[in-house]
Amino acid sequence: MKYLKLFESFEEGDESLSESSDLTSPSESIESICNRFRIKNWTVNSDGTIDVDGSVEMVYIKLKKLPLKFGKVTGNFWCYHNELVTLEGAPREVGGDFNCASNNLSSLEGGPTHVSGDYACYNNELINLKYVPIKVGGDFNCATNKLTNLEGGPREVGGDFSCSFNKLISLEGAPIEIGGHFDCSYCKITSLKSGPSKVGGDFSCSVNELTTLIGGPKEVGGDFNCSTNLLTSLEGAPKVVGDYFYCDGNKLISLEGAPSYVGGDFRCNGNPIFAVYKLFPNYKSYKDSLDYSYLRGTNIVKSRFQEALDEIGINIPESIPGWKYI
Repeated sequence: MKYLKLFESFEEGDESLSESSDLTSPSESIESICNRFRIKNWTVNSDGTIDVDGSVEMVYIKLKKLPLKFGKVTGNFWCYHNELVTLEGAPREVGGDFNCASNNLSSLEGGPTHVSGDYACYNNELINLKYVPIKVGGDFNCATNKLTNLEGGPREVGGDFSCSFNKLISLEGAPIEIGGHFDCSYCKITSLKSGPSKVGGDFSCSVNELTTLIGGPKEVGGDFNCSTNLLTSLEGAPKVVGDYFYCDGNKLISLEGAPSYVGGDFRCNGNPIFAVYKLFPNYKSYKDSLDYSYLRGTNIVKSRFQEALDEIGINIPESIPGWKYI
C-alpha cells in the first residue's frame, strides 16, 4: 500500500484540520484519506501528488489545510466554506470548476494554474490576485475581498467577471474583453480606465465614486448600470447598449454623451435632468429633441423647448422643478 509523503505544512500533532477530519498520523495512507473524503478514481504520482479522474468536494468541514497534495483533477475541485489559510496542496490543473470561496485566504499562492471552468475565490481576505491562471474558461468571481486593483488577475475570462464589494479604486489589471457580465459595483472606483473595452453581457459599475465614464466600454451586449455615482455627464458612455441603461441617482443636468442605441429602457430617475426627460414618451424622442439645443446648464431656452415639444404634440409645462426658463 502506498503512503502519502506529507509536505511541510502537515506536521505531526497538528490538530487544525477540523474536528471531524484531523490527520491522526503522518503515516496515514492515501487510501485512508481518500476514503474519508470520498475521493474516488485516484492515482499516485512519483512526486507524491495524486491525480483524480472526477471531482473532489471538501466543503463545510472547517479545514485549515488541504489533507493531500493534488496534481490534476479532471472534474471540479471544491474546498469552499472552510477555514483555509493556504491553498498549498491544491491541484495544478482543474478540468471543471475551482471553488475556494468563503475561507480565510490572504493569497492564492498554491492554487491551480489552469482552470477550464469557473474560478471562485470570493469572500476571503485577498489583497491581490497573484497566482491566478492567465485564462479562466468560465466565470471568475473575486467579490467581497480587500482588493484595491485587479493586477495579477486573469487576462481572459470566457464567462462572467465579478469583483464587486472590494476596495477597488481602479480597474488596473482587468481583462480587455469579457464574454459574459462584468460587475465592479460597490467599490471606490473613480475611473473606468483600464477596464474591459467590450462586454458581451451586462456591465455594472454602480455605487462607486465615478465622476466620468470616459475609459469605459464602447459596446455592451446587455445592461449598462452606472447608477449611484457622482456623474454630471454621460460623456464616455458606451455607444451601443443591448438592453437597459441605468444612470439613476447621479447629478446629471443633461444626457449629453448618452448611447446612440439602447435596446431596452433608459432609466435616469434621481437626477435633475429626469424632470425634463420624463416629459418625453421614450428615449429616442428625447434624444431627437436635443437637436433644438434648449438646455443651458440648469436653464431651458423656452422658445426652443417649445419647438421640441411641438414636434411630438406635447404642451410646454408652466414650470419644471429645478429648472428655469430663459
